[in-house]
Amino acid sequence: MGLMAGLVAGLTVSTLPVLAAEEGGEPTQAQATLPTQELAIVSANGRHVFTVEVATTPRQQQVGEMFRTAVAPTGGMLFPWGQPQQSEMWMRNTLVPLDIVFIGSDKRIQAITENAVPQSLAHISSHGPVVATLELAGGTTAKLGIVVGDKVEAASLK
Repeated sequence: MGLMAGLVAGLTVSTLPVLAAEEGGEPTQAQATLPTQELAIVSANGRHVFTVEVATTPRQQQVGEMFRTAVAPTGGMLFPWGQPQQSEMWMRNTLVPLDIVFIGSDKRIQAITENAVPQSLAHISSHGPVVATLELAGGTTAKLGIVVGDKVEAASLK
């Protein structure tokens, strides 16, 4: 207990994990940066490379990008589901607009929701089973010409 208090006291606010979240409570702040990997989207106008955080645990996936004040232009977060499933996302406690990209089992983009509204409780659906969901900074897909059918390459997509 004392060691944990000392470790927590030494963390900066921007890297402090969601302590309530670890206990299963309602998230109250951004989670620590998750492990990253390179992800590429191959579109008609080239190969676009991102360094994305990978949310693998149910809690990491629940908290996602909540409470973050920015997403890097070449950053984002990947939610690999393990097996194809319907993906339902929302923007609760998410402070910045996001492009939400749904990736099918063929590793191609199945659907895109551009500029999802910060803090909206509206459900954003994949409208069918997907193997992963990718969140990018709002406006990224339009800016780079990324469209449904483009190929996604990442180690987490098996």
